[in-house]
Amino acid sequence: MTDDHIPTVTDVARRLEAILLIVDEPQSLVALAAAVGAPVAAVRQAVAGLVADYDGEADGPRRGFELREVGGGWRMYVRAEHDALVSEFVNTQAPSRLSQAALETLAVIAYKQPVSRSQVASIRAVNVDSVVRTLLSRGLVTEVGHDPETGAILYGTTDALLINLGINSLDELPPISPLLDDGTDGFEGEATR
Repeated sequence: MTDDHIPTVTDVARRLEAILLIVDEPQSLVALAAAVGAPVAAVRQAVAGLVADYDGEADGPRRGFELREVGGGWRMYVRAEHDALVSEFVNTQAPSRLSQAALETLAVIAYKQPVSRSQVASIRAVNVDSVVRTLLSRGLVTEVGHDPETGAILYGTTDALLINLGINSLDELPPISPLLDDGTDGFEGEATR
C-alpha cells in the first residue's frame, strides 16, 4: 500500500478484525491504531462499527462472538450464552500429549503464578501465545486476574493440573532450585588465572 492511500473505515475495520482475531490480551485504541497504520479516530470509528455489526445492529445476524472493551483495551470474546457449548466442545476433544513447549510453559506458570503471558515469554525467551491458548483450552491454566499496572491477564494453574499430576497442592511440586545451574560452569579455569 502506498503512503498516499488513505484507508477507509472499511479498510481499517478489516485490518482490525485480522489483528483482533489473534490477540489474547485486550489492546488499547492507540496500540490498535499503530498495528493497522490508521489514526486513533478512524480506529475508534471502526471499532464502534464492528461492535454494532457483531451485535446485529447493522441488518446482519447477531454473532456468536463479541468485541468487548475490558481493562482499557479491546478483544474478541465468545458471547456468554455460548460458554457452555464452547466448554463442552473443548472438553470433548480427544486429548493429546503436551508438546515440550507446552510443558515448559506450564512449569513456568505453575512455579511463578500468578504470571502474565509476557512474563512467561521473557523467562522462556520465546513467544508463548499459542501455547497459553492450548493450556487454557485443555483446562490446565486459567485467568486469575489482571496486573494492576499493565492490565495484562494473569494466569495460574487449575485443579485439573493437580489431578493430572496426582498431587493435592502445588506445595507438592519439587523445589526447582536444585534443578537449576548454579552459574559456575565455565569459571573453574578463570579463577586460577
